[in-house]
Amino acid sequence: MDPKSCPCQRGVLRMTPAERFQKVLKRPAGIAFALLAVAALWLGSAAASQGLSQVPVKGMVTMVDLGADQCVPCKMMAPILEKLKKAYEGKAAIIFIDVWKNTDEARRFGIRAIPTQIFYDATGREVGRHVGFMSEKDIIDQLTRIGVR
Repeated sequence: MDPKSCPCQRGVLRMTPAERFQKVLKRPAGIAFALLAVAALWLGSAAASQGLSQVPVKGMVTMVDLGADQCVPCKMMAPILEKLKKAYEGKAAIIFIDVWKNTDEARRFGIRAIPTQIFYDATGREVGRHVGFMSEKDIIDQLTRIGVR
């Protein structure tokens, strides 16, 4: 491999993200790409947060799992949440929110670490909060304590 073709030899890896962004913007295609990226982020977060305004679900016990698609404990909980979502359909709302994609929701729910599970009763009052991986049994126990059968 030619040392000059390696990114670390050209100084690319030693640049700050802001310096790399400035370098991209010097090219016409870079400017268009940057504008598209900003528009996609803005539109994506606005569209995603519109559906989240209904959390917790009115008139139904709700469990909100706040995490991220790339978080290891969150990935471990994903199949559990899918299973519980099907098992409790019509009885309780099981909702996952990716706080890396929906940063406003992290602030709204006061998240300090992920994953965080918040439990609401049918009136929308918070009745429990847990930080970290939560097993299927523990989630079921919490839902049962709230009154879900």
